Amino acid sequence: MATVDAGVRRLIADSGEARTWVSPKADLVMALLGVWFGVGLMIDAWAHSNLAELETFFTPWHAAFYSGFAAVSAWIIWQVYRNVRVGRSGLAAVPNGYLAGLLAIPAFAAFGFADMMWHTLLGIEQNIDILFSPSHLGLIVTMMLIITTPLRSAWNAADMGERPRLSRLLPALIGLGFGVTLVSLFVSYGNAMQWSANGIIRAFSTVGDDGGPGHLAASMIITNVVLLAPVLFLLRRWRLPFGSVTVLSLVGILMPGAQTAFRNLPILLTFVVAGLVSDLLIQWLRPSRERRAAYWAFAGLSAFATWALYIAVASLMAGQLPAVPELWTGAPVVAGLVGFALGALFLPNAAPAEAAESGARQA
Repeated sequence: MATVDAGVRRLIADSGEARTWVSPKADLVMALLGVWFGVGLMIDAWAHSNLAELETFFTPWHAAFYSGFAAVSAWIIWQVYRNVRVGRSGLAAVPNGYLAGLLAIPAFAAFGFADMMWHTLLGIEQNIDILFSPSHLGLIVTMMLIITTPLRSAWNAADMGERPRLSRLLPALIGLGFGVTLVSLFVSYGNAMQWSANGIIRAFSTVGDDGGPGHLAASMIITNVVLLAPVLFLLRRWRLPFGSVTVLSLVGILMPGAQTAFRNLPILLTFVVAGLVSDLLIQWLRPSRERRAAYWAFAGLSAFATWALYIAVASLMAGQLPAVPELWTGAPVVAGLVGFALGALFLPNAAPAEAAESGARQA
């Protein structure tokens, strides 16, 4: 026992070396295993949203979800173990960007056990209560820390620079994209991506008190923030290569698609097209932390274009415009104003170019 305790103390004690980065290939593997983890959750979300009777914790979709957790956990632990084998210990053995994911592994397992006990004692949730279950909230927070590991790894990696290639940034985009899907899942009650074309037209064809137009308008604002904030976050760090927002959009539609069994596919694909439009806006405006006006303009125009396309595609699919012109013309404008305000919140002051270049060299 004393020998084991001494070994554990040696493993925990920091050996003092500077922490290192994993290779881009290791980050890519981490991101791909995160896809397994994330898709497993989407399968589980589909089951909760579309199957009438769920009576046990032990289901095929839970198996897909928790096997994904086992895979990403094994990969994170392997990256640490590789450093331990060459004599590192403590924090020095943990690659940059991987510490939060490593610490989240036992926490996720504990919340998984709590979730099993919750379902065993209190049953399986299938309505909005699923989004407020304490065990589910714990699982999502810890899953967020695990699945966004490639983003943290890339953030200050020496080979990233200010203008990374799309292939180099891809693991970070995948990790962040799946992180965004976790947020969209837990605000499903305000997710405009789940609306059908006919539902959108009906909602904006009345000004009654039934909650339809208000619910859709609020959902558009919530979804606008959830989708735009990660892009603005990335633009504070990098000059994003063309295709970055499209990749985020492709990942972003998967969770609402799973929840609706992709019955509203044209609406979902609208967000992919909007991602492409945002990529074009980035190429045109070149927003960055040094170019505050361009950054603000991108935030407003990207949001406006996204929701103008949303209304346009819904109208084409339904074969008619909404009956209340103030709603369908004004909603994209409101979204654009919210986007502009979000841009100002993310970047209230432009960074001098000299300071930005110095920071990049230090990173």
